[in-house]
Amino acid sequence: MKHRLQFAGKKLLRMALLLLGVSLTAFLLMSASPLDPLRTNVGQAALGTMSPEQIAKLEDYWGVNTPPAERYLGWLSDFVRGDLGASLLYRQPVTRVVGQRLQNSLWLMAAAWVLSGVLGLALGVIAGACRGRLPDKLIRGYCLLISSTPAFWLALLLLMIFAVWLGVLPIGLSVPIGTDAAAVTLADRLRHAVLPALTLSITGVAGIALHTREKMCDIMESDYVLFARARGESRAAIVLRHGLRNVALPALTLQFASISEIFGGSVLVEQVFSYPGLGQAAVTAGLGSDLPLLLGITVITAAIVFAGNLAADLLYGAVDPRIRRGAART
Repeated sequence: MKHRLQFAGKKLLRMALLLLGVSLTAFLLMSASPLDPLRTNVGQAALGTMSPEQIAKLEDYWGVNTPPAERYLGWLSDFVRGDLGASLLYRQPVTRVVGQRLQNSLWLMAAAWVLSGVLGLALGVIAGACRGRLPDKLIRGYCLLISSTPAFWLALLLLMIFAVWLGVLPIGLSVPIGTDAAAVTLADRLRHAVLPALTLSITGVAGIALHTREKMCDIMESDYVLFARARGESRAAIVLRHGLRNVALPALTLQFASISEIFGGSVLVEQVFSYPGLGQAAVTAGLGSDLPLLLGITVITAAIVFAGNLAADLLYGAVDPRIRRGAART
């Protein structure tokens, strides 16, 4: 019980420091941006026709004349009370904007996360078990090619093939154009999420497969695998009984660590497919100097990534009993 309380206390402290650090970094980067909020969102021509009183109201709305330290401390005090503020561009609470965009992004990010994990693990195990043979060479070549391919270029390629040339999938957006929100079905949302999710999953497979392959190669050269071969076990039996069990822990770490990569890749992918998700909202907030929205997206995504790493830590004990027994003794 004491160990669990200490574990929870350390994790909560780390999460608080993480959210403080990422929010401060995002705020400093936004403050150092050369973009003028008034010229960006209102326009130089419109500003030229406004009176000084109107310009002063706009400067007060966008916080141009407010000292940076005062702006950040004001936002931080509201955040501690559970208030993320209101979006300056959408004129809605940040929680509502993030909730709507996150709901759209979860469709493709969850699918990409599962597909990349399953395919990466399978390809890595096959490549490691067949080290130096044709399957290993093909899988390594594919992973190296995908690792060197930018996500936005791959998204454009898939868009041209499946949406433009073949015409079997929609060209973008999250729902059919001109369709009422009440008339949008689950099938419509899934169909529009296929290409973005496929792009994210393809780019995420390479890293997991290559790391899993290296671990699998080490396992296949271990003493207990040599003993299993001496007993006459087949390669398939060795992989299933010894390989998967020992490769599960690093694969689990890589799978949950890839959450941050999927979030980062979704920013570019959603821009290419005009998908109204969280990544596109982050780009809009950054270019539009919407500080409350950008900080809200930053802390929420950081919290989700931290939750993924925490879930991996909690699952370690279930995968490896040695970790569970060691934690119980401390």
